[in-house]
Amino acid sequence: MNHRTRLSAVILLSLSLPALIFAAEAKDNWSQYCSRCHGADGTGQTKIGKKLDLKDYSSADVQAKMTDDEMLKTILEGVTKDGKERMAPYKEKLSADEAKALIGFVRSLKK
Repeated sequence: MNHRTRLSAVILLSLSLPALIFAAEAKDNWSQYCSRCHGADGTGQTKIGKKLDLKDYSSADVQAKMTDDEMLKTILEGVTKDGKERMAPYKEKLSADEAKALIGFVRSLKK
């Protein structure tokens, strides 16, 4: 391997490493905070998910109707309907960067 090829490999690895770390962290955060209701696969086919009639995040149609800004607001501020909390806010548990990485994880669930 010549010097230029090695340098290119090192640069490529250093640029992709943060993305890999955020991806792993987002998956862990999904498992810890979201999968109980939304399911590991995002389909919402859990006992709680069915009760709350949660959206199927693996659906391309569902994903097309959600903006990243809407998802970020939902993650950080939670969801309340008719005065009842349907989803807790996670602004105290997740940083803005972690919440944005979580949006990327949700987008990756699309079939």
